Amino acid sequence: MHDADVDHQVEDVVLGVDTHKDIHVAAVLTLTGGVIAHASFPTTTAGYQHLIAWARSFGQARRAGVEGTGSYGFALARVLQAEGLTVLEVNRPDRAVRRRRGKTDTIDAENAARAVLTGEATAVPKAADGPVEMLRVFKIAKDSAIKARTQSINQLKALLVSADPALRDQLTRLSNPRLITACAALDPSTALATAHATLYTLKLLAERIQYLTGQVDELAKHITSAVEAAAPALLQQPGIGPDSAAVLLITAGDNPERLTSEASFAALCGVSPIEASSGKSNRRRLNRGGDRQANAALYRIALSRLRWDARTQDYLAKRTSQGKTRREIIRCLKRYIAREVHRLITDSSSPSPQT
Repeated sequence: MHDADVDHQVEDVVLGVDTHKDIHVAAVLTLTGGVIAHASFPTTTAGYQHLIAWARSFGQARRAGVEGTGSYGFALARVLQAEGLTVLEVNRPDRAVRRRRGKTDTIDAENAARAVLTGEATAVPKAADGPVEMLRVFKIAKDSAIKARTQSINQLKALLVSADPALRDQLTRLSNPRLITACAALDPSTALATAHATLYTLKLLAERIQYLTGQVDELAKHITSAVEAAAPALLQQPGIGPDSAAVLLITAGDNPERLTSEASFAALCGVSPIEASSGKSNRRRLNRGGDRQANAALYRIALSRLRWDARTQDYLAKRTSQGKTRREIIRCLKRYIAREVHRLITDSSSPSPQT
């Protein structure tokens, strides 16, 4: 169902969409901000096509503001782009706006369209049609496997605490790999009834850990291959391994050209200082926003370089002599590393010149 506030068709319109799991609520506005219509559509292939046809029935739809292009609006954004619309990512309105206008799906859809009209929405959604999307999927699976493996190891060690003293003395001094191998080799059938459950569970947990370790190793190979396909130069830099490179590539997306400068990538990673000046005070504060996983990856790279890279060690000595603390120096290093990573990513994504 939809409601129309303007009866006549206009030449150019702007589409705004508030996305949800099962339905998307859309609004069509004129270029002057007048509401033409709003409607809801199911999140299906037919629903997406119906939404586009509905929006175009009011005029020429060239631009669309979509909330949640990385989650519920992911599929819709891809369909709109395939239909030739310029899709811009819209953040949800801040609390001050919601206090003034209220909160409904229709209002959110209208706000999404107005964000496009006013120029507030400028971010291009990340593409998902290349090796970086493969990286994202592999990374999800690897992270969950590591989490499950850690949980199983903790459960195995906790079970040993209440195990038979003779068995506990035999196993507790072993390193993790040897402990898991020993538990996997246990034979519950030879134990008494009271100890059978403990031996069986220890063996089961150990086999689960071995299985998850195999998954982690296999996914690590896939991640390395995908990084080499997306930006091979990253792995040639000191301190940048496959996991850190994968996180930074996922942050940039398959279309890093959407980032207008290295400063925008730094802001996306949360390593760009934020102006906090007022009156005679001229200062900047720490950026606690951005992608915190990318920020953590830059931190790990900085620590690795401080330990192993001579160039970074020289920089540490120089800045220390200038009165900077180690924490302040690491923040500066993260900013420099973000600049270097952005250049390597964009160079890798640029088409090779024809000869």
